[in-house]
Amino acid sequence: MARDARPLLVFFSHARSGPARRMESLLAHIARKERSRLRVTRVDVDAHPELAERFRVDDVPTLVLVKDRRAVARIDGRTSAPRIERMLEPHLGEAVTVA
Repeated sequence: MARDARPLLVFFSHARSGPARRMESLLAHIARKERSRLRVTRVDVDAHPELAERFRVDDVPTLVLVKDRRAVARIDGRTSAPRIERMLEPHLGEAVTVA
């Protein structure tokens, strides 16, 4: 199976974070809108503290964009759709066909 070449947006959160819960619908919208150019996943920092440590996540919510297995951009704290889109745009290529 071929590796998915789309960048990965990692949403670090935890169940007790009100700001993270408020961002979930925003992330779902971006995931639908950019599905041909971007993958989105959620990581609960309580369930996966090793990933939070690896990506140096101190606050939730935190968004980390991973491209070619490297973190290339991030936003710490609650944010807006326009700010996320500005962060993503330089890193998103043409739409990728996913089999």
